[in-house]
Amino acid sequence: MEESIPLEAARPHGPMALELIKLMRPKQWTKNLLVFAAPLFTGGIGKHESLIPALFAFVALCLASSTIYVINDLLDIERDRKHPKKCLRPLASGAVPTGLAIFLIPVLLFGSLATSYWGANFTTTLLIGSYLILQSTYNVGMKHTAVADVFAISLGFVLRAIVGATAIHVTISGWLLFCTGALALMLGYGKRRQEYIMQGEERGQTRESLNHYSLQALDGLLLMAATTAAISYGIYAIDSKTAQHYPALVITALPVFYGVSRYILVAFTRDEGGEPESLLFSDRHILLSVVGFIALAAIAMSGIRIPFLEGLR
Repeated sequence: MEESIPLEAARPHGPMALELIKLMRPKQWTKNLLVFAAPLFTGGIGKHESLIPALFAFVALCLASSTIYVINDLLDIERDRKHPKKCLRPLASGAVPTGLAIFLIPVLLFGSLATSYWGANFTTTLLIGSYLILQSTYNVGMKHTAVADVFAISLGFVLRAIVGATAIHVTISGWLLFCTGALALMLGYGKRRQEYIMQGEERGQTRESLNHYSLQALDGLLLMAATTAAISYGIYAIDSKTAQHYPALVITALPVFYGVSRYILVAFTRDEGGEPESLLFSDRHILLSVVGFIALAAIAMSGIRIPFLEGLR
């Protein structure tokens, strides 16, 4: 009979402040950088009146997402203890008491809504509230249903992009939102695929929805989402109102197509893709795609004219 290991001995515990920061998952805050899509594609990224509200919206979303992560870890504490990696999370490992985590939830929630209302506007606050409701619905039910679990995550990304637009009082192209949602689906199915492979026959113990997927289905869904994301961005870069005004925007499609292609290669050859925020820094091709996209977008939005692209207007 195997000797059980005391929970508190699962891993060394750091200072409580550090464990609380880990509980809020700051590495995941990179997802909220989507709020800057609207300022970037409206030429307001360098303007004080656009940048400041967008920064407040970013902070508010970070606090909101941390609220959800704490709730998620509280609900999944027993499942996480059976997971090869999630068992090291602050709550699952016993590094942070559940009582302290429960106290942290209203603090983060109030901070999020207050920051968005004071630093942006009421509409942005309502959207962040909608994001919180969506993610709460995901935690209590949708995450257990195949496809619905990834769609809920994708809608969260779309809401992030809309929050950025409302914070600076601009509209956002439907094609850009469509691309954002498709990219999120691609990353979501990529994560489910890695979990499906990594956890083997015990996959249902840590994520119930994995019982309803198959590897072939995940391969197909991943490729469908990747293709949709690439094509929809290509259409946005040529046919949107922003592209009509800044025809050089089409050059940004190159790093998008390359980055998507590289992600597919990594997902299928190395069975990675489960942690996109880690993959961003571990695969230099994907990192260069992101950096190249930002640089080319800034150049295009500066109003540079490229003669042979003028006919795209």
